[in-house]
Amino acid sequence: MSLTLLLRTADLEQTRGFYESVLGFEAFDTAEGTLTVEKQGGKLIFTEAFGPPDGFSGTLYFAVPDVDGYFAAIRASVNVIWPVQDMSYGSREFGITDCNGYHLAFQQQV
Repeated sequence: MSLTLLLRTADLEQTRGFYESVLGFEAFDTAEGTLTVEKQGGKLIFTEAFGPPDGFSGTLYFAVPDVDGYFAAIRASVNVIWPVQDMSYGSREFGITDCNGYHLAFQQQV
């Protein structure tokens, strides 16, 4: 079973720009009023239909093949929540906040 998240945004074009230019995701328009962003099989869908985000209590994790290289490529352009570090549960990861306030983590199994 696959999972796709539909997340709120106040500005689809700002979200497109952040995910394409800063994070290197592919972004494309999907159903009316939605934007899909995708990188290495990880996918999110954003919509303006329900208004801006009104809170989110989780962290969205993406698996990447080279977490250190990816962190080095984007760290100057993002709000870092935690830097690259080895976690006790067997992954090497870092966390950021996206342009909508969502917490994203990028991890590599070690």
